Amino acid sequence: MKTYFQSQKLWEIVEEGVTLPEDSSTSSSAEKGKLENKKAKDSEALYYIQTAVADHIFPRISVATSAKEAWSILQKEYQGSAKVRIIKLQTLRRDFENMKMKDSETIDEYYTKSKLNMRSQNSNRKEENFKSTMEDKKKQNMRPCRICKRTNHLEKDCYFRGKPQCRNCKRFGHMEKDCRLKGNHQANCIEENNSSDQLFYTCNSVAETGEATWYIDSAASNHMTYNKGAFQTLDESFKTNVKLGDNHIVKVEGKGSVAINTKKGTRIINDVMYIPNLRTNLFSVGQMMEKGYTLHFGGDSCTIYDNKDKTLKIAEVRMKEHRCFPIHLQYMGRTAMKAQEDQSWLWHRRLGHFNFQGLKILHQKKMMTDLPQIQAIEGACEACLQGKQHKKPFPSGTSWRAKAVLELIHTDNDWVYFMREKSEVFKVFKKFKNLVEKQSGRSIKVLRSDRGKEYNNSEFDKFCEEEGIEHQTTVSYNPQQNGVSERKNRTVMEMARSMLQEKHLPKAFWAEAVYTAVYLLNRCPTKAVQNMTPIEAWSARNLQLSI
Repeated sequence: MKTYFQSQKLWEIVEEGVTLPEDSSTSSSAEKGKLENKKAKDSEALYYIQTAVADHIFPRISVATSAKEAWSILQKEYQGSAKVRIIKLQTLRRDFENMKMKDSETIDEYYTKSKLNMRSQNSNRKEENFKSTMEDKKKQNMRPCRICKRTNHLEKDCYFRGKPQCRNCKRFGHMEKDCRLKGNHQANCIEENNSSDQLFYTCNSVAETGEATWYIDSAASNHMTYNKGAFQTLDESFKTNVKLGDNHIVKVEGKGSVAINTKKGTRIINDVMYIPNLRTNLFSVGQMMEKGYTLHFGGDSCTIYDNKDKTLKIAEVRMKEHRCFPIHLQYMGRTAMKAQEDQSWLWHRRLGHFNFQGLKILHQKKMMTDLPQIQAIEGACEACLQGKQHKKPFPSGTSWRAKAVLELIHTDNDWVYFMREKSEVFKVFKKFKNLVEKQSGRSIKVLRSDRGKEYNNSEFDKFCEEEGIEHQTTVSYNPQQNGVSERKNRTVMEMARSMLQEKHLPKAFWAEAVYTAVYLLNRCPTKAVQNMTPIEAWSARNLQLSI
């Protein structure tokens, strides 16, 4: 709209308006002509504004008698007041600082997104707003006053300086013997003080305390505990401040995860703040809901449901005195979590979730010299159950078996190349042929593939004919005829998926997982070659897993 007004030479009228002279009778005819011209332009600009807005917006500017007045109404309506612009600017700056490029985004899309953010910041930034923001930031970064623990002033300017402080309620202006709250339970009121525009409170009258007792709190911003021994992992480099309801500020000395035992198995509570000076452990309802859990308050109890299976009840907490919901947790602690894991499970994961029978063969046949003895295993691997789901297998058996290296090549078998498009297959196959023939001193005799266009084309057929390679193709829509390749693809993908599931990695690491799976499978036993691994059959030497 601004650009349109500038093109019509009306922007000066919209921005500055029309100034009427105090006494028009003394004006010359030329000045009167200029004034009438400005009034005409003002009416024209007002007309453009009124016709440009939507029907539900028009009543807000219908009372405006000039273009400047109408423009100011719209500006205030959509840009907000000075305080609103400050908050918008702070939010935009925080979004810009936390901005990360997504896996699905291109560089151009990410650049456009960051550019739009900066333009929005510039449109909301004014000198007085920017100055106010910097002053607020300066106050927020000040060290807490040693007297009242607040951060908006220095110790020498503290209002409570020289005044007595009650040892019971921690307030100033009276002594403990005169305290009106003496003998009452102190409420734990928590306010997270990380951001000036977000306030979180919780107030609970505490009737019972204990290292394994937590209180479900609908207003706590985070899970919080004073028990350092409850943590399975603890990042003590994480530091921040938490403000209590009486304006006392206590320090957060770390953040980590707490492992607890439940009837449904072990559960890990993440992002728990460690606050040594906290009186009770607080269980944040908001943080639970953010993680996908469902909490239902009804009657005299609170029921917690699983974040994946919404019908699975994890816990039911009864309301106790003072209308509190204490939940008693059984910690696993650091000691239990440090128990030595069974070596069989460890090597199962190290070798990409390879089956235990294959691990036993690796050790018994001494195919790998540094693999320890594998014990009998009870239970199932959750990552394998999720990563190795498949359809019914293809019929076993092939028409004939190769007796020598490179006598028969099944496509996509034992080597892996990553391609953006199928059209790259021919170029990659020539690269593969040169590599394996040079390394082995033998020539490829037979290539078996499906009838995909990447293999079944004149260029590929001509190359095979010139190199003396017999190109066998399967019948259309019958992948079972190339069962070796299809089964190998399934094995590779199952191992890759299991590794990603085990470590909760995103699909962006798919290529790395597939590459690792092929590397490991070449060092694991297979029915294709007896009493040795594929890498041993290829290189004619026994290798160690550590290489």
